[in-house]
Amino acid sequence: MTGPDRPGPGGSTGPTGVHRTRVEWIDTDAAGIYHNTAVVRYVEAAEAALIRERGLAGYFPVAPRVRYEVSFEAPLHFEQEVTTSVTLTRLGRSSMTFSFEVWGGAREGRPAVRAAHGRYVTVHIVGGHEDGDARSAPWPPVWVARLGVDLDDSPDPGPGPALGKNAGDE
Repeated sequence: MTGPDRPGPGGSTGPTGVHRTRVEWIDTDAAGIYHNTAVVRYVEAAEAALIRERGLAGYFPVAPRVRYEVSFEAPLHFEQEVTTSVTLTRLGRSSMTFSFEVWGGAREGRPAVRAAHGRYVTVHIVGGHEDGDARSAPWPPVWVARLGVDLDDSPDPGPGPALGKNAGDE
């Protein structure tokens, strides 16, 4: 399959969350074209769908993002339908790597278009945010089981030398 109906970003087959919405006026500039920050909200909504479907209660407060990269490919316009998919591509001892795609629906006789894609890493933390005592820790075994993927203890190959390793899996 191609476009927004594929199983996951880049055809990946890990656990995937999908969020469907429209570009709202608040998501745009004065010309009606989406702000790049809207992508983060769309991706977080798809991630929330994945986490909710897998029953990982309490995930978000203990899984901050430590790396985020996105490539913007095409504009999205006010009231255009948007489909965002997020797929877990790697489950490390204390980190998760997700890939994502944001697709704009067909409009004005033009086909659907991939507007953005990228990846990000979250790290499981324990300790307090307030006192700066937060540190990485292994994912709870029940979460690993509910995600239904094998733990990958190998070093993260990373996206290239510019970004290095996944934080937390060192």
